[in-house]
Amino acid sequence: MILSTIIAENARIHARRAAVLDDERTCTWTEFADRVARVAGVLRNLGLSRGERFAIIMRNSFRFAELLWAGYWSGIVPVPVNWRLSPLEIGAILEDCDARLVAAEAEFLPMLNSPALSSWQGRLLTVEAASGREAQYERLVAAAAPAPQEQVAEHDDAILLYTSGTTGRGKGVRLTHRNILSNAWQLGLAIGVRPSDVYLHVAPMFHSADLNGTICFLLGGSHVYVPQFTPEIVAAAIERHRVTVSNWVPTMVKMMADAPAIERFDLTSLRLILYGSSPMPAEWLRAARQKLPEADLHGSYGLTETSPILTTLDHASHVRCFESGDPSLLKSVGKPMPGLEMRIVDDRDQPLAMGKTGEVVVRGPQVSPGYYRRDEDNERAYRGGWFHTGDVGRFDEDGNLYLVDRIKDVIITGGENVYSTEVEIVLYRHPGISEAAIIGVPDDRLGEALFAVIVPKPDTTLSAEEVIEHCRAYIGGYKIPRQMVFVDALPRTALGKVQKGVLRRTYANPPDRPNRQG
Repeated sequence: MILSTIIAENARIHARRAAVLDDERTCTWTEFADRVARVAGVLRNLGLSRGERFAIIMRNSFRFAELLWAGYWSGIVPVPVNWRLSPLEIGAILEDCDARLVAAEAEFLPMLNSPALSSWQGRLLTVEAASGREAQYERLVAAAAPAPQEQVAEHDDAILLYTSGTTGRGKGVRLTHRNILSNAWQLGLAIGVRPSDVYLHVAPMFHSADLNGTICFLLGGSHVYVPQFTPEIVAAAIERHRVTVSNWVPTMVKMMADAPAIERFDLTSLRLILYGSSPMPAEWLRAARQKLPEADLHGSYGLTETSPILTTLDHASHVRCFESGDPSLLKSVGKPMPGLEMRIVDDRDQPLAMGKTGEVVVRGPQVSPGYYRRDEDNERAYRGGWFHTGDVGRFDEDGNLYLVDRIKDVIITGGENVYSTEVEIVLYRHPGISEAAIIGVPDDRLGEALFAVIVPKPDTTLSAEEVIEHCRAYIGGYKIPRQMVFVDALPRTALGKVQKGVLRRTYANPPDRPNRQG
């Protein structure tokens, strides 16, 4: 179970089938395999050896893909880096992983010349978007002899992905060939990917969500890459290349459903949308179903440490909810993937009965062997032979998992536990609220107080009193936020997750936040 075998076998079995569909060039599997082997040769020529690491700082593209697969092919470990990070954060990643080389697009070169990276001593490979003869990358690829396929072991590291670090310094997550391929098989079984599918890579390729496309590589499907997300760019790519499968985050789903401009595109080829990474209001799913009726919806839950998918909520469950008018099941993230063990445990790591709330722990073939050079984190996260996700959840009687919150997001106010997502769901029921996030802030009397950061819908004026009164109909008084602020947007990661760490830092001190009583 090694990833490079996929490329070798696709070149042999699916030789003339399209591997890459792109406005710049279309590659058959034979051509893509040749380029992957040549890029592996470039990495060798630049002095890298099996087991060493190289960073990639690029937007989504087929060149990003061939660099990843060249790493798998050669046993040289790729480290995709979030280009939205600061130079200081990028420098910390390059130092932490001992990156020997950075492959970067030209637009990111000024960032790499920052004094914050002055201590990094690796080499730089500029990867231009153009394929002309003047492009350094293309010259090197054309001149390199194809490298032979390295016979790595399935338990060797295939990729190193850094967590976002929104609450502290990011950790490097080691994913092996076996991890990634195991999860690809699991996902393919769960959602029904086909060899004829065309997969649109729209989630950032520096994020583990892009690994969901591995199943389409495994089956010999075709791949389309878009450098950034806008509804118009995605809709145009779907129409032009007859895309059938894509992985979106909830904010993408909402933006696609809300964008009138996409109605002029033919999106009927899109048959499957996998969504996940953060909670999805039922209203957004209904809107997506109306706008894209041909596409099956599959919810998912996962983490970088699990390659990444742990559970899926199938399309049939969505249909039942839409037809019955009861959206309760849409609050779940579905059932565990085949071949995965999942438990709910208490604070002593003892298993809890069905329906009880506790931490979600897992073990299975897709679970990372651990963090890079983080012995203490590994001992804490992998204790007892189970990976501790840090998520709080419960199972219903049908085996569906409901996530309640992150452990660090549970707010203890006046001795009572309040799950922030429970309050956020209530806020989303208000017709004038577009987005909302609940955080805990220091409070002299309660220890922590609930604080709401709310994005009103356009042309809507909200008051704290109105929001508090709305909440009274749904939740107990101790769960109602009495302090709040109205903002234009919430800070988010590249994959659309709300950065609650940023909100806590912003509103931690009383002078920085309003105090509304009601």
